[in-house]
Order: sequence, then C-alpha cells, then structure tokens
Amino acid sequence: MKEVRVRFAPSPTGPLHIGGVRTALYNYLFARKNGGKFLLRIEDTDQNRYVPGAEDYIIESLKWCGINFDEGVSIGGPHEPYRQSERKHLYFEYAEKLINEGKAYYAFDTPEELEEMRERLTQKGVATPQYDYLSRYEMKNSLVLSPEDVKSRLERGDPYVIRVMIPADREIKVDDLIRGEVVVHTSKLDDKVLFKSDGMPTYHLANIVDDHLMEITHVIRGEEWLPSAPLHVLLYEYFEWDAPQFAHLPLLLKPDGNGKLSKRDGDRLGFPVFPLQWSDPKSKEISSGYRESGYLPDAFINMLAMLGWNPGTEKEVFSMQELIDAFSIDRVQKHGSKFDPEKAKWYNHQYFSVLSDNEVAHLLEKQLIGKGVNADFGKLLEISRLIKERVTLIPDLWEQSYFFFKQPLTYDEKLKNKIWRPETPEVLRHICSFIEEQTSLQSDTFESSLKEYIHQSGFNMGQVMNTLRLALVGSAFGPGIAGIISVLGKEETILRINRLKNS
Repeated sequence: MKEVRVRFAPSPTGPLHIGGVRTALYNYLFARKNGGKFLLRIEDTDQNRYVPGAEDYIIESLKWCGINFDEGVSIGGPHEPYRQSERKHLYFEYAEKLINEGKAYYAFDTPEELEEMRERLTQKGVATPQYDYLSRYEMKNSLVLSPEDVKSRLERGDPYVIRVMIPADREIKVDDLIRGEVVVHTSKLDDKVLFKSDGMPTYHLANIVDDHLMEITHVIRGEEWLPSAPLHVLLYEYFEWDAPQFAHLPLLLKPDGNGKLSKRDGDRLGFPVFPLQWSDPKSKEISSGYRESGYLPDAFINMLAMLGWNPGTEKEVFSMQELIDAFSIDRVQKHGSKFDPEKAKWYNHQYFSVLSDNEVAHLLEKQLIGKGVNADFGKLLEISRLIKERVTLIPDLWEQSYFFFKQPLTYDEKLKNKIWRPETPEVLRHICSFIEEQTSLQSDTFESSLKEYIHQSGFNMGQVMNTLRLALVGSAFGPGIAGIISVLGKEETILRINRLKNS
C-alpha cells in the first residue's frame, strides 16, 4: 500500500488564520492516523502579496500548536526545497510541455484588451464574460497568431502569460472524500493563467507540479479551493499523472453563522482569529492571538478539531493522541461550522482544571515575573491548588491571586456597608486572638477550628466570613478563607484584619 503523504501549503501573505491552523491539524491527524508523512510547503509565488515575517509566524504557530511536520521549510527533506520561490526553475518546463502538446498556449493580451473582451461579451449578453473556449480565438495568443509572429514576440521579450486550454463540452468529475462526486461542465471554466508575466507560476500550476513531485497522496484543503478542483483534475490528466484524493473542508463561520470567519474579523468581534499575536510590518497594527490571550495550546487544538469534525460520541475533550486515534475524514461535515468564542473558553477551563499544581505554579510564576513580583515556589504551589478551578485563561491566574502578594489598598464599599456592624471591630479583635493562638494554619484542620470557634462564640458565621474576606482580599471573591489564611500566614493575616478594623 502506498504511503500516505499530505501537505499544508500556506502562502506567507500575513498571519495564519485559525481556519488555516485547522487545515494543518486535519492533515496532521490524517497523516498520523495512517502512519504517513506530513509536509509543510510555503507557496510564495505571488510576490506582490508577500509579507515579511509571515513565514516565520506560520512555523512558530504550528510549533506552539504541537503540529509537527516531517518534511518542509526549516527542516528539509528528500524533496527540498519546500519554498516555491526556490523551485521556480522547475515550473516553466511543465508549462512548456503543455504548450508543445496543444494543452496550453501563450497569450500576449494587454490589460486593456482583456477589459475590451469582457465588455464585448457583456454587451452580447454573456452572463460571465471570461477567457475561454468561445473567446480565446478572438484574442491575441498563439492559437491565433502565426508561429513566426509568436516566435518574434517571445524573442523581443513581449509580456505574455501561459494559459491552459480548457476543452469544450466536457464534464469533469472530482471525487471528494467529504462531498462525494462533484461534476462540473467545462463551459463553466475559463482558461486560467498557469504562468504569469513576472516569470512565476500561478497556484494552479505550481501546486499540481509540487504535489506530484512530492508524492502527495491526499490533498486536504479549504472549501474555497473546491471551484479550482476540476481544473486541477484536468491538469493531472494532461500530465498523465495519478491525481491525489481530494477532501475540501467546510468553512469556519462567524458566531452568528452569517458568513466566513475572516482575518478581518480579528478583535472586531471580541476574540482572536489568529493563533499567535501578529504585528503588521506596514501598518504596525497589532492583532491578538490565542497564545497571548492566555489559551493553552492543547485546549486550542481540541477546540479547533471539533469545528467541522465529530467523533461520533458524546466525548468532547481529547488529547492530541486521542484525536489521532479517533480522527477520520468521513466524519468531517460538509456544511460550515459556527465558531463559538465561549466554547473556546470552556475548553481552556477544562484543560486548566486538570493541570497539575506544579504546571499551574510555573504558569503563575511567569505571570508574576512579568509583573516584577518574586515569590517562593512552594507558596505558588499552595496558591495554584486553591485557584486552579477558578481559572479560565492564563491571565486569570493573576486576577485570582494578586491579593496573596499585596495588601488591599481599598475595600469594596458596597460590601463593607452591607456587613459592617457596631460590634464588628470587637469581633475582629477576638478572631485575631484566636488566630494568634493557633499552632497550625493548615487549611484542612484550621477551617473546622475557625468555624467551631465562631459558632461557640455566638458570632454570625456569614457576617464574620464575609468580613474576613473583605479584610484579606478587599472584595467579595477568592477561594476559601481558610486557604487564604494558610498561604498568607499568621502575621500577614492579623495585619490585614487590623488594617480593616482600624479603617
């Protein structure tokens, strides 16, 4: 059986959209499930749209996501180079082969002549004016010009493109692993440009040639390429090559389902659409990323995997290996999948809740370093144990723990007015004396002792606990009081209680 070989082939025209990450992920899962190879190829034939830094961004994004490729840009392999701009010497010979076999032709039309053609066809009532089997013989190309004229134009360096010759009155069938058989009549297709006047191939030629030379067996790509699939099948036929199996993935839709989730939607809709933060080299505009927003890569990947694919069970949380084991193309849906930013947060919370205290403590430590706060790692372990279940995103670690590192400077006045009584200072004095007498503040034993003391003293349990929270945190949130006191220690706890008592 032939080895499965798939590729992810983005263009370095800006940051990698999460839809692109999902395409890479499905290719990766398919390759790993079938014991195959996953390649990364950079398709940079459109030099006008090239954006500096985009290629490095793509590689870093895949690395953060844990999507590892076996061959490709930056690591090499048996089919290098994997950057199309470094392979451009290969493409012309294939375009020329098609010309020599009467399957493509030189076209010398100027932009003005192309526009005149479209206007002429429009006036004739043609709904979709295009360069095709009907109009090609009215244009300036090697099908119309004499061989001598064509040779002369080429020798003097006249601008030209190479166009594929689409046959008239044929049906082209595309067998898609997700959508079944797709049939397109050639009257719907135009003579696409295969080789541009700048000496670079178009996507249509370059990706066919590269997929063949790199022995790609399955082309798993976005739905936007489905209209191009008949042309690509035809080119495989023209070259007499075996075509790979195609699978066109469903679109990622906006949360309301109205339209594709685009790069322009980043931050405008209140959530990232890029895996990593992106700084545009021209505009200097910064777009947020999932990594910098505090998402865990495993949670991000799990969330993406479920947008367009389902395992056929109620299970929602998968490790990468579990995704590999469960993944199959036949469970990828045909219709678009609505992106749910709240579900993305849900996934992150699920992953946070099962991290070890040690892992959470290391994440918290990084947050503290960024804020110039130093803390003993043992203390961070205690804090992590208390707040882990309360965290959704990594920045929440600071939001849920800042009071362990600095005393409250102000108090929630609404809460204070609600719970404060004339006897409150005296009650707090008794609580301080009780804490002072304790030999251990370990939260499991201290909590029961504290509640028993409050009950035996005839104090109002809710009022005392809320007052202690106000003293220690400054507001009405945070983990259990006994846990907070255990971390703060006797001296700091009494200091904070007295500060509130005297305020």
